[in-house]
Amino acid sequence: MMTTNTRRWLFLFPIALGLSLSARAQTRFPEHPEAIKRNEGKAILLHLAFGTHLPAADMAQRFGQDGSFGLGLEWLSANNFILGAEGHYFFGGEAKEDPLAILRTPEGNIIGNDQYVATITLKQRGFYVGGTLGKLFLLGKQRSGIRITLGAGMLRHKIRLQDDSQSIGAITGEYAKGYDRLTGGLAFNQFIGWQHLSNNRHANWMIGFEFNQGFTKSLRSWDYSSMRKLEGTRSDLRFGIRATWTLPFYLGNADNLYY
Repeated sequence: MMTTNTRRWLFLFPIALGLSLSARAQTRFPEHPEAIKRNEGKAILLHLAFGTHLPAADMAQRFGQDGSFGLGLEWLSANNFILGAEGHYFFGGEAKEDPLAILRTPEGNIIGNDQYVATITLKQRGFYVGGTLGKLFLLGKQRSGIRITLGAGMLRHKIRLQDDSQSIGAITGEYAKGYDRLTGGLAFNQFIGWQHLSNNRHANWMIGFEFNQGFTKSLRSWDYSSMRKLEGTRSDLRFGIRATWTLPFYLGNADNLYY
């Protein structure tokens, strides 16, 4: 016959086994998956960036401070190497050069087709697109640290002729190309700052300093204001601050994508 201790053990053993299996299941499949560190391994990063820059060299003679916004798409390796592409559109409200000087009266006005003084402003417009290569140097236990990237691509910019009165026929359509001083060429880009990828994927961002160097030339065959083609090369430099919100998509062990 079974003793009292034996019966007690036979009664408690299923309970103990069930608790053990439950504990192991919770370890493998936790009730709160957000507690797991989900920002490890390979990832695809989608960036939405905003910035402001100051010009230097030839760029400073044509434009003032600008604002920018852009998009980026990157591959982040398990070892935190970065490979991607980015594009940024920049704009400013100040053009220091006046390509419409040839159209102005001695008083500095431009007379429209309706014989009234036209309202026109000169603004900056441009963009940069290129590839990116870099590294995220982690500091601490989180996937955050100093981000350094180098890039190369194409830079373009021009003077936007904004005719609010729509009365100056000399700068409409194809004629505008003779005044906008469209410029472009090879450009390089560098970024150094702090990048943070949250363990729970709720806060992903970066902020830092950005530097652009454009080796450009005029892309127009004729400049009406100068009455010639603008020859020679330019050094169009920009430097400033860029802040970025990031949406990460992580690749799991089975190459499943999650964010």
